[in-house]
Amino acid sequence: MEQVSHLFAFNHFVIAIAALTIMVLVARTLVAGTKYSSLLVIVVFGLALGSLLVHSGMATPGLEQFPVVALIGQTTVIALIASFFVGGQEIRRLLSKQDFDEKCDFFAPSAQEVVLGTSSTQLTYIIRAFLLLIGIQTADALISDRTSDFAMGESFLLLSYICLALAFILVDRKAVISNKAQYIRKGLFEVIAIIVVLNFSLMLSTAVSSIIGLPQIFFAMILSSGLGAALPKWKHGPTMNALLFAGIPLVLSGSFLVGGSHMVEAFGIPGLQSVIVYGFSGQIFWMFGGLALLIFVGKSNHLRNLAPGLAGGLSHSGLTGACTAGDFGKTAASRAPIMINIPFAGHIFVFTILAASAERGALMVGWTLPLILAGAAFVILSLKNLRSAQGCEKTEVKGLMLFSLGWQIMAVFGSFTLLSVAGMSLEHASMSAASGLSHFGLFAAVQEGMFGATAASLITFTFAMTFLVHPFVFAMFGKAAENNGKMAEKAVTVLASAGLIGVISSALMI
Repeated sequence: MEQVSHLFAFNHFVIAIAALTIMVLVARTLVAGTKYSSLLVIVVFGLALGSLLVHSGMATPGLEQFPVVALIGQTTVIALIASFFVGGQEIRRLLSKQDFDEKCDFFAPSAQEVVLGTSSTQLTYIIRAFLLLIGIQTADALISDRTSDFAMGESFLLLSYICLALAFILVDRKAVISNKAQYIRKGLFEVIAIIVVLNFSLMLSTAVSSIIGLPQIFFAMILSSGLGAALPKWKHGPTMNALLFAGIPLVLSGSFLVGGSHMVEAFGIPGLQSVIVYGFSGQIFWMFGGLALLIFVGKSNHLRNLAPGLAGGLSHSGLTGACTAGDFGKTAASRAPIMINIPFAGHIFVFTILAASAERGALMVGWTLPLILAGAAFVILSLKNLRSAQGCEKTEVKGLMLFSLGWQIMAVFGSFTLLSVAGMSLEHASMSAASGLSHFGLFAAVQEGMFGATAASLITFTFAMTFLVHPFVFAMFGKAAENNGKMAEKAVTVLASAGLIGVISSALMI
């Protein structure tokens, strides 16, 4: 029977890699030739397919019948470690007076299209990223002796071996690689480093759990960012390239499938309606409110500022994935890791205060109000810098760093404070805030159980549901990309106003 269970695990692996990679490829095909991000399609595709699997009787809510798909949705931290590492590199490069050679002299990707909208190298990245996410997650569980916490844990050794071995040898033959052996070895070193960061961050989280319940992602961010800062000259190997390009889209594909499977069931849970209403309203307000400030006050109406600024200012999963995949240009792609990392310095306050609040069962409002004011001060200072930038790259980057930090603090603590004062429980407020910001850090923390088992089981649904607002988000960014990087100002004003009205209304409904 044990041998049969291993065969079942391999079957689930094949089904998952087919379902998720096809979803990403179809999404890229549909937006090919446009300036829109493929994540726009993944949102709708994932929710619809997850719901259909349940309606057809093929699965139950949570997709227990497809454990590898659910496992991919739990690899958020792995995908973020890659972004944090690059952010650490970019910050070191920004602060250092040394010149670093950014050209990759041993790897040049192929531009030959094999699927509409996807080159052979990009297809390799997508497949390898899937293998890496599963292989690293299973290896981490084996090393930390947590296989019993997962479905099919008894088959993790087999899955880890197959996935990591295939990811190690999988290289696009059409890409130009001057030193293939060196490039492949880099991928192996990167895998080992990610596994070390995962295990060490888990150890630190466990060690301080008796004092304060800081989630694993907090320590993973510090370690991976520090490693990036220590290795600014490291040129990415196949592991980093694959995770940066396709890690977040695959994680979101798995999360949306699981979230879609909860769609009908979740609407019947008391109090969850207000969570979803704030999630929708918050998505519009915090995104377009931030854009309005950058455009009208900061005079920075260009995608090179808007995309990374809001990706970092909200730790926004959708914009983070679109920026790092290069959907909004090379400048936005290079700035995004910096803006994603900088506000995570503020997560020292975010996770400590929220962890302490979770242990008390109520938000520590006395701490959140001063932080909201501090965040507002950072935003004001950032807008002054951006107004005077006049296209100067260093001034723009400095202004965006301050904006990302300030807007992040305002958005996170503003959401929790408003919802708690309105009478929402901390457990529901955690889902509302994470969903209303598309906040990757909070999503991972809630998923890890920081705010209880119920929130951990439902966060994939609430997070995925509010992603339905993203047609507005990505449509606006896509339109801006087609308009030489300039965002439609009137539309931003209307959406920001609608979001504000929605947030106030949702608070009154609680």
